[in-house]
Amino acid sequence: MYEFYPYFTNDGSVGLYSPSDDDVYHSTYGALTEAYQKFIQPANFDEFFKSHNDIKVLDICFGIGYNSKYFLNYFFENFDKKLKALNTNIDTIGTDNKFCKIYIKAVDTDKNLIYISPFINGECKKLYRNKLNFTHEKIAKLLNKKTKPKYKINKYINIILLKKILKNHVEIFEDEDFNKIIKSPKYQKYLDKSLRRLYAFYKNEGYSKTFLGRLSGFLHNIYYRYLSTSYKKASKYLKLVDFTFDTQIGDAREVILDDKDIYNFIFLDAFTPAKCPCLWTVDFFKELNKHLADDGMILTYSNSAAVRNAFISAGFWTGKIYNKENDKFMGTIAAKKLELIKFGLSEYDLGLIKSKAGIMYRDKNLTLNNEAILRAHKKEVENSDLISSSKFIKTFRGGK
Repeated sequence: MYEFYPYFTNDGSVGLYSPSDDDVYHSTYGALTEAYQKFIQPANFDEFFKSHNDIKVLDICFGIGYNSKYFLNYFFENFDKKLKALNTNIDTIGTDNKFCKIYIKAVDTDKNLIYISPFINGECKKLYRNKLNFTHEKIAKLLNKKTKPKYKINKYINIILLKKILKNHVEIFEDEDFNKIIKSPKYQKYLDKSLRRLYAFYKNEGYSKTFLGRLSGFLHNIYYRYLSTSYKKASKYLKLVDFTFDTQIGDAREVILDDKDIYNFIFLDAFTPAKCPCLWTVDFFKELNKHLADDGMILTYSNSAAVRNAFISAGFWTGKIYNKENDKFMGTIAAKKLELIKFGLSEYDLGLIKSKAGIMYRDKNLTLNNEAILRAHKKEVENSDLISSSKFIKTFRGGK
């Protein structure tokens, strides 16, 4: 039986827990906050959009899609400003006259999470009633520390993704696990009611161009007035932007080996190296290097010395993310151009990399399972003559 464990994080957005990995997909302080602060804000999209009309994004471990959805949200808000500046009548633009191209390749081992991504509720407004649908003491302790929501994904983004997913995956209508989740009362508060109703309409009527007239009447129902506005926006953007949403279900290592594309941005959002080392090896990073544009960057939440060492060894300039709101560093950026690294690694960071903490995970042929990688890494650490991380930290801080 398929397991689905959603909960509301402290900024009101939905997070997920994975029982098989005993780990969370998103920080309890805020799933949407984390996506913005660690993947969107440091990418400097405002400058990038000024000079690029063809944008490719690789989203590794897509999950329920916050990173890609927030990227799209950021892009279309910027795109709206461009349209207003052009003073263009969009109704006169033909379907072959696209302003720009966006390609997102979403990779995950769990197809149902990709299917569910458009339905995820935007915000919980009653966090004081926030309780888990499952038992987990550590997560429960971190909840109900409410922070004021600062970030938002517009509803039309979810409609755009839903349309793309339904077009590429007609099998979704027959997927038993997915449809149980969508219909289950247990998960209703985590899923957008209007999107679930829209999906039910598609499922009952058949997803094709032949029922657009009936869809128009459906959307203009009084209850769906606000959804109708979002649907029109989604349709407008799909008319003006050549957007491809390519979902790949499987091991990201196999996907990247078969990939021929070069990406402007790579979002690396896998479970921690201790849980999923196969996507943090120096060998995997060397493959990512081959698929990153010269002016592109890789963004990840990880601060691991082993991960940073692997990026450096794979040929990247490597730095860290500065969060102005919290006045602290978080996450890691890797790029081929030094000028894209605004905040380099400190003396402390570089010293930690040279300790046992910086010993990289290895997977020469990109075929080892996580257990084998962890065993080999543990053996290398045990046999290493490098200074231990604890001794380095003590020495660096002035201890003896």
